[in-house]
This record gives sequence, structure tokens and C-alpha cells, in this order.
Amino acid sequence: MSPALRWLRRWGISFASLTGGIVTLFVFRRGLPHVAWIIGYLLILWLLFALLTQVRHALQRSRRRSHQFVATAVDYTVQTLYHGLLLFVLPAYYAASTLTSVNVVFVALLAALVLLATFDPWYNAIVHPRPWLGGVFFVVSIFAALNVALPLLGVRLYVALLLSAWTATVALTPAIRRALDWTWSVAFVATAAAGLAAALVVGIGCIAIPPAPLFVSRADIRWNVGTIDSLEPVTDAIRVDELRQRGLTAFTAIYAPAGLRQPVAHVWKQDGRVQDIVRLTAAGGRREGYRTFSRKTSFPANPLGRWTVDVMTTSGQLIGRLSFRVVG
Repeated sequence: MSPALRWLRRWGISFASLTGGIVTLFVFRRGLPHVAWIIGYLLILWLLFALLTQVRHALQRSRRRSHQFVATAVDYTVQTLYHGLLLFVLPAYYAASTLTSVNVVFVALLAALVLLATFDPWYNAIVHPRPWLGGVFFVVSIFAALNVALPLLGVRLYVALLLSAWTATVALTPAIRRALDWTWSVAFVATAAAGLAAALVVGIGCIAIPPAPLFVSRADIRWNVGTIDSLEPVTDAIRVDELRQRGLTAFTAIYAPAGLRQPVAHVWKQDGRVQDIVRLTAAGGRREGYRTFSRKTSFPANPLGRWTVDVMTTSGQLIGRLSFRVVG
């Protein structure tokens, strides 16, 4: 076999999958994934995962080539589901992330798992010898997908976050039962308790998770003149005297799925110190995003420095960030 054919046999399918993934990202980058597709992916993935954990040992020990073929086929199907599911929700997390925030790390994790699932030689060399890493793939996939799907059904973001963490942990019940030789009831109680701990950890550290499927579709800082539709945008560094005379308005359009009403807040900060919090509500369903704004006319005695307006959920997830500088 020629070197070109050997390379194509080893890497060809992976690069074709990567190309298809890039096309998918391009097509879906402006929209949100359909909840029915996500739920369908999740059900198939969990059923195959549960089946594989029960029969893997017997299939691998069998010397019959047909049994080994079945094990390989199921493994490859699960890998393909990881790839498709994570790639399906990745655009929603990317749109909801803020590149200057810690929540971009979660997007990087999803992107790394997508690439690992795309290239079969990497996946076979890294994941297959390490069952715990396969568990990481499974938990992250279930969590990330549910965390996008539940708000599409009208569930508040913070509740969706907790439910997703709990469900992703409980979904490991078949693997835990098989590994520890427990009964189904004992395994379920154990994973349910672990799921509560996982929900607690995720709830405390929610700042590290992008608030998908919400995202800021438009945002800018404007002067406090005229109506909200005719406010003059701020394009340069702001002088102190002009700041005190004119005041500022933070304008944001927040996209949310139809049926969702999400409390949000504009948090005004000077050099990282909170100066003001304005509580608002974003309603879902508008294609151009739900318009929200907060005016600020009162500034500290020394307003010099770097200012930010963090657009956040009331539970602490960062949706977007505006910034400006005040100079003398």
C-alpha cells in the first residue's frame, strides 16, 4: 500500500469529519440548536453508553470476531455521538462566552473534546486506554447538552445549570453499578447523592460556565441625551468633565429563547470595583434580542480609570461585557 493510501486510511475519515464539523459550525453559528435534536442525541448516547457498560467486558473477552466487531462498532458510534452532540452545542456556548472572562475556559474544553473525538487515532490512543476519560466525555456531553436544551424549554438558566449537573452525574449509574458490582438501587442512590454534590459545585462556580443559550447580540455605551433610540454613541476615551455633564447609558440587546424570562443585571465597575448594579429582565423570542439599558449619572469623586459594565444573570453568570476609559 502506498504512503498516500496509508495516510488516507488512517486520517481520511477524521479530516472528513473535521470538515463536516466546520461546515456545521458555519451553518449554525447564527442560530440556536433545536431542542428535539439535542434530546434525541442524549437519549441515543445514554442508551448506547448503558448498553456498552453492561456488555463490553463479555464482548472483549469473547474470541468470536463478530462479538469484537460489535464492541468496536458501538465504541465508534458513541464516539460519533460525542462529536456530533458537542459540535451541535458548541456555537451556543461560544456566542454566550466572553473572551476576557474565565468562562472561555469551558468553551476551550468543549472545543478540545470535539477535536479529540474528531481524530480517530488520537481518540483511540488517548481515550480508549483510559476509561475514566471516556467518563469525562460522557458527563461533559450530557451536562453541556442539557444546559442548552432546558432553557430552550423555558427553564431558568440557574435551575437548568443545577439540573444538568445532577442528571449528568446520575446518568453514570450503569457504569457505577457495573464497576462496583452494586445493585441498581444502591448505584442510583449513590449517583443521586453525588449529583447533589455536583450541582452544588456547579452552582457555586457558575461564573465559569457561559450562560448558553443567552447571548448579547448588540451592546454599546452611549451618552445620556435624547431618547433610547437616538442616544449618541461613545467612540473615544471619555473626559471627566464631559462624563459629569452628560452621563452614560449602557445599551444591550440580549437574545433569549422564546418563552424564557431571565432576570439580568448591569454591573458597573471601576477598575474591578462595583459602583452600581441595575437589575433588569430579558424576555425571549425577539430575533434581534431583547433591548435593555441602564443609565448612570452619578460617578465617584475620582472617576478616572478603566470601567466595565458586566451583563450578568442574577445567579452570577456573565453574558457579556462593555468597557470604556475615563481620562483627565
